[in-house]
Amino acid sequence: MKIAILGSTGSIGTSTLEVIEKYPERYEVVGLAAGKNAALLASQIKKFKPRLVCLAEEDAAMSLRSLVAGSETTEIVSGTDGMNMVATLSDADIVVAAISGSAGLLSTVSAVRAGKTVALANKEALAMAGELITEEARQKNVKIVPIDSEHSAIFQLLDGRNKSDLRNIILTASGGPFLNYTKEELEMVTPEDALKHPRWKMGNKVTIDSATLMNKGLEIIEAHWLFGLPSENIKVVIHPQCIIHSMVEFIDGTVFAQLSQPDMKGPIAYALSCPERLNDTVEPLNFAKIGKLTFSDSDEERFPAIRLAYKALEAGGLMPSVMNAANEVAVQKFHERVIRFPSIPAVTEKVMERFQNDRSVNLENILWADRWARDESEKVIEEFI
Repeated sequence: MKIAILGSTGSIGTSTLEVIEKYPERYEVVGLAAGKNAALLASQIKKFKPRLVCLAEEDAAMSLRSLVAGSETTEIVSGTDGMNMVATLSDADIVVAAISGSAGLLSTVSAVRAGKTVALANKEALAMAGELITEEARQKNVKIVPIDSEHSAIFQLLDGRNKSDLRNIILTASGGPFLNYTKEELEMVTPEDALKHPRWKMGNKVTIDSATLMNKGLEIIEAHWLFGLPSENIKVVIHPQCIIHSMVEFIDGTVFAQLSQPDMKGPIAYALSCPERLNDTVEPLNFAKIGKLTFSDSDEERFPAIRLAYKALEAGGLMPSVMNAANEVAVQKFHERVIRFPSIPAVTEKVMERFQNDRSVNLENILWADRWARDESEKVIEEFI
């Protein structure tokens, strides 16, 4: 099976390559795309020998060419067009969409339009353009297999089951590093604090989203488009141990759960191999050592991001795109120490309140809404500081 990876130098991309490396007789890497990390991409080229690679910026691509000089089998391209070339490689059977944030939208859309099976780790793509992407996938008969641990769990739990028997999806959330912080303590949180996730190793943006619970908010919207359920049938519960990755509740009151160690190689491997399973992907669970599993509701007063996601989903149209863009800007400003941690959802909400949600949903308008929200976020942040 031939694989192209969008976001090969990020946490999902490198974990995907670890899985592939373990099964060289089964998988071949034909394309890689990344942001600016030319040094890491150079080492991936030397190991996996893809025929096409892309970096987001031409300067980085030039550095990469010098690092892999003499490698005649790999073509190096750059920019948005280059990303789309990797996403639509003719011989790729699966495209792993793992570019973080809105930057991954266009290449994900390109992969779907090219008729590729998409192993989706980029939740922002469905948050921004879920209606567009799922309709394109339906028309092209494209299979979208989720890599997010929560959605992978639901995907597995629903396999072969009658969807009419489903009552609720229950997404689990770790609660992040500040689960038990007071509102006053949250005001003092630093970017370094927010990047210390208690269970998962992820990129900076996703880790901060996990700390605010916006990561779970985006997953609510993603679940809506992946599984076709209305917002009232998508629940969230805090589960700090991160052993149960999600649950499904059926109409007879029974609940099925998917459990494993918090290791992204599990859902990645299943996305690449389903409906088969690969041997020894993650460490087996030791239930006696785990001892207990706990659950609680989220506190919307301290962590309003989940409420904002439900609000965006219920508003529909371009509102999820606006929410996502405003959050991305606010997260970056927090990372730069311009605003405080609680201001991330506060900025996002203020931008959402100012948006006139009266345009049709198409790619042009989605990108327009993204730009509008980013510009408006800068104005709101000026007011906050």
